[in-house]
Amino acid sequence: MQAPDEFNPPSGVATELQPGLRRILAPNPSPMTYRGTNTYLLGDRDIAVIDPGPASEVHLNAILNELRPGQRISHIVVTHTHLDHSPLAAPLAARTGAAIYAFGGPEAGRSAVMTTLAARGLAGGGEGIDTAFRPDVEVADGEVILGDDWQLEVIHTPGHLGNHIALAWKDTCFTADHVMGWASSLVSPPDGDLTDFMTACHRLRARDWSFFHAGHGAPITDPAARLDWLIRHRQNREAQILSALGDAHGTARQLAERIYTDTPATLLPAAERNVFAHLVDLTGKKQVSPHGELSANAVFRRVS
Repeated sequence: MQAPDEFNPPSGVATELQPGLRRILAPNPSPMTYRGTNTYLLGDRDIAVIDPGPASEVHLNAILNELRPGQRISHIVVTHTHLDHSPLAAPLAARTGAAIYAFGGPEAGRSAVMTTLAARGLAGGGEGIDTAFRPDVEVADGEVILGDDWQLEVIHTPGHLGNHIALAWKDTCFTADHVMGWASSLVSPPDGDLTDFMTACHRLRARDWSFFHAGHGAPITDPAARLDWLIRHRQNREAQILSALGDAHGTARQLAERIYTDTPATLLPAAERNVFAHLVDLTGKKQVSPHGELSANAVFRRVS
């Protein structure tokens, strides 16, 4: 984990990370966004803006002011449609004429089980969805987005959100909110699916990377170690949940109260949603079973 004081750049000012790559921090710090959303400018002539960020005239002007003579914004690439990543895409496109690239709209890539839970009324618990977002160009897993002196390979990484993508640039990956150095990714049904999240973690782990550039926080200089930590963290939480369930029955809320004993009451709803994400995953693996239909309020038992 990165210590809080290790990453605290000023917002609105570009920092060069690698040749041809700059980062601008958006002015939206919060417990969910850390210091703010990282917006990346990739390229030397035609510029790809990766995750333009929240609706902010200040941040819009900061992005435009960082264009050097002879540069233009040719592509706007959105990794996912949470409110801290995608709303500025449309205003930026209007100012520059660049097309917006993304996996799809707010519900694109949502798993079948999360679609069912949403249809049954489960909502909220996430970072807020940009429901109005629509890309100009929908990209698919494995597709390559081409610029004049760069290319980005699209890697569909659902889990934090169904339409979440990572972007491979040479031996560097823009991991957005799937892999961050300052915190583990939020996985909150019905927006997030833990089964998908773990699959995507293993998929990223199978490749060799030198750097991860995340949606929030500092660059990750040991991607393999960070992915190993994330996978182990989730596996440990799964073991805690199975142990807390034991031979008894329990709801996600009851299990959260048994596990998160030092957590303030105000944070228990988030802990409960995290436990439920694991229970959905464990149901799919036939290690637990809900009494009746799968829901956030269901009573679960271990399957012997």
